[in-house]
Amino acid sequence: MSSSWQPQLANSITSVEQLISQTADENLRAVFSPEASQQFKIKIPADFLSSHNKPADPLLAQVLPHASELTPVDGYQTDPVGDLAAMASPGLIHKYRSRALFIVTGACAIHCRYCFRRHFPYSEAQINQENWEPALHYLTAHREISEIILSGGDPLMISDDKLDYLLEQLTNISHIKRLRIHSRMPSVMPSRINQRLIALLQNSRFQVSLVTHINHPDELNNSNQAVFKRLKNTSIQLLNQSVLLFNINNKSETLIELSEKLYEFGILPYYLHLLDPVQGAAHFSVKESDAIELINTIRDYLPGYLVPKLVREIAGEQSKTSIL
Repeated sequence: MSSSWQPQLANSITSVEQLISQTADENLRAVFSPEASQQFKIKIPADFLSSHNKPADPLLAQVLPHASELTPVDGYQTDPVGDLAAMASPGLIHKYRSRALFIVTGACAIHCRYCFRRHFPYSEAQINQENWEPALHYLTAHREISEIILSGGDPLMISDDKLDYLLEQLTNISHIKRLRIHSRMPSVMPSRINQRLIALLQNSRFQVSLVTHINHPDELNNSNQAVFKRLKNTSIQLLNQSVLLFNINNKSETLIELSEKLYEFGILPYYLHLLDPVQGAAHFSVKESDAIELINTIRDYLPGYLVPKLVREIAGEQSKTSIL
């Protein structure tokens, strides 16, 4: 299991022909937008769509390039949450006083069409291991930072050796107490969560949180349940954040099922994000008033610990902005 994720990654779907072959649905050709795929490359782990083959399927809809992405919409930007303005050094974003976000790679296992970093200039920002040192120097100098958030891309796209090196460097910065990792890998490529990775996180001196990005209950299935069970039996805190997406999870029954299934898998619902206004994703947007109605309905059905906090991120603000 320790190395099986790299061959899986190499066999990812990257073209419409592969997608049609995987799903056995020629109708996808009429929905698929080659122009949108040129602007933001298609990339889908083959197993993510193993039992989903309709354009309206809530999993396929998250990753299928659509012509709507090409229509400019007022208010939608290439840097919707102000990451570039908050870049303290290559790959290090310091927006919030006590925590900093470390972009360790620009690579992802899956390209979600609503991604708020779909236009992020990873190469221009010099996101690579060779430029980790300035970020580490910045963290050492800023003693107010007590939590480091590993992000990307997807931070678990780096090898265990690179992660081991990075954790070793962070361990030497005494004022950092907490480590948070945001990743889609546990759900979309569970083979990445191998024994060495778990050991690296569990044996570190940090309080570790792993924040999964799961938007729909169908993303939790037999292929990743065993991985979440193993993670649940460690000291690693499992949290989830979802994005509220039109025609994917914007129904109360879907969100209720998601929260209940997350908890069954050992994960606590954490955030439900309103869509970041990134250029090319406006067709996923859900009105704030509808989102509030959804959360109020969920509260009638679920205990408080299963109700995610409804938030949005506003560029320049010192924290997430709660909607309720």
